[in-house]
Amino acid sequence: MKALVTGGAGFIGSHLCRRLLEDGRRVTVIDNLSTGSRGNIECCLDRPGFDFVEGDACDRVVMEDLVAGCDVVFHLAAAVGVQLIVDQPVHTIETNIHATEIVLELADKYRKKVLLASTSEVYGKSEQVPFHEDDDSVLGSTRFSRWSYACSKAIDEFLGFAYYDQFGLEVVVARLFNTIGPRQTGQYGMVVPRFVERAIKGEDIAIYGTGLQTRCFCYVGDVVDALIRLVQTEGIAGKIYNIGSDEEITIEALADLIIAKAGSTSKKKFISYEEAYGRSFDDMLRRVPSLERIKEAIQYGPIKMLDETLDIIIDYWRNVL
Repeated sequence: MKALVTGGAGFIGSHLCRRLLEDGRRVTVIDNLSTGSRGNIECCLDRPGFDFVEGDACDRVVMEDLVAGCDVVFHLAAAVGVQLIVDQPVHTIETNIHATEIVLELADKYRKKVLLASTSEVYGKSEQVPFHEDDDSVLGSTRFSRWSYACSKAIDEFLGFAYYDQFGLEVVVARLFNTIGPRQTGQYGMVVPRFVERAIKGEDIAIYGTGLQTRCFCYVGDVVDALIRLVQTEGIAGKIYNIGSDEEITIEALADLIIAKAGSTSKKKFISYEEAYGRSFDDMLRRVPSLERIKEAIQYGPIKMLDETLDIIIDYWRNVL
C-alpha cells in the first residue's frame, strides 16, 4: 500500500507516517508547513519509501500526480486549533473545504480510497452525551467564529458522503476527539501541551472559563492505529466513526493532575473567554464519544489511559525545554 498523507508534517500526521513506514508501507506527505513542521517528520526524511512534498493540498495541479500515484489518501490537512480558528476564520473555512473538494474530486477520478479526518466539533453544543455518530448537530450562532470550523468540517463530511452515494467512492469519516501526545504544540490553543509547558516552567496555568467543562483525551498512538485499521477494513465505507477515549475529566482537574505529575509550583489562574480570545466565545460543557460503532467495526479501544499519556507528554516536554 502506498499512502498519501495530506497534512503529514502535522502532529497526528507525523505519527501516522512513522507508523505506516514501520508497517512497511510507502508514504508520500504533502504539507505547506503552516501548522506542521519539518522537525515532526525528521525521522522519516531519509527512510526508503518516504517522500515529502512541501506544497498545499489546495493546489490541484500538484495534488493530481500525488493522488494518481497512491493507493489510499489519509486527508488530515486542515486549519486546526481554537486560537487559529478564532484569529483566522476565513483561512479556516477556505482551507478545510477547498482542500477536501480537491482530494475527493481526484480520488474519484483515480478511484482511490479516502480516510477523511473530521472532528468532534461537528457535534457542536449537543447535550446528548455520549455522542453517537448519527446524532444531530447542535451548532451555535454564526456570529461565533469558532463554529466556522465545525461547519467547514461538517461540509467536508457532506462532500465525502455525496461522493460515496453518487459515485461509489470508498470514503470513511473519522471524527477525532482531543488527540494528545508528543510533538503536539500549544501554539494554536491545544490545552494539554499548553498546561504541561507552563507546569514545567512553574508558570501560572491559565484556565479559560470555569474549568468545569469536560473533555476526553486520547493518546495519538491509539488514534493512528484506528485510522490505519479503518482503511484496511473492508465493507465499512460510507460511515462515520468516532475515535477517542471515553475517559472524562474536567479542565480544572486536568490542570491539577498535570501540576502534580510535573511536581510543579504552578498556580491555577481562571480567566474569561473574552480575556483569552479578545471576544465572546461559545463553548460546550461536555464532549464524550460513544465508541460502540468503531469497537464493532475494528475492535477498537484506547490502550493508553490519560494518566500514562500525561507521563509520556511531560517527559517529552522536559527534553524539549
